[in-house]
Amino acid sequence: MHTTYIGLGSNLGDSRQILCRVVAQLATLGAISVSKLYSTPPMGPQDQPDYLNAVVELKTTLTPLALLDTLQDFEQQSGRVRLRHWGERTLDLDVLWYDGQNIEHERLTVPHIGLLDRDFVLLPLLDLNPKMIVHGQVLSDLSIVKHTQLQPIATADWAK
Repeated sequence: MHTTYIGLGSNLGDSRQILCRVVAQLATLGAISVSKLYSTPPMGPQDQPDYLNAVVELKTTLTPLALLDTLQDFEQQSGRVRLRHWGERTLDLDVLWYDGQNIEHERLTVPHIGLLDRDFVLLPLLDLNPKMIVHGQVLSDLSIVKHTQLQPIATADWAK
């Protein structure tokens, strides 16, 4: 069994419903735990709606690339729309971490390349694993975590 962390994001359509549906889909792949839900300003162009973000811990037998394929299928099933780079999206799913492995593949980089720079990923990840260390960094000690303005908008039971 592999422990993975999956980042969830949406800012098009009924984002909360979309994220709830994908949490249910992820539960078909193995045991899950769900972070709190966060409303976050967009990282890219500012002329788009705020995002809803969360992280799911998934214990699964899927290999990293099989997991990526499955996540991309879930995105397509949700009617994924990506209009521009760092723009609005119906659903965005990212493999953030996979069993502590460093994966460099043309289709997948793990830990996720932006993991240490994004409070909207770090805070929900820390909800699930407060002592997590990535690339030798204690995540809770990062400046971006200590100085964030983000606050959860729902507790971990939001996806039920």
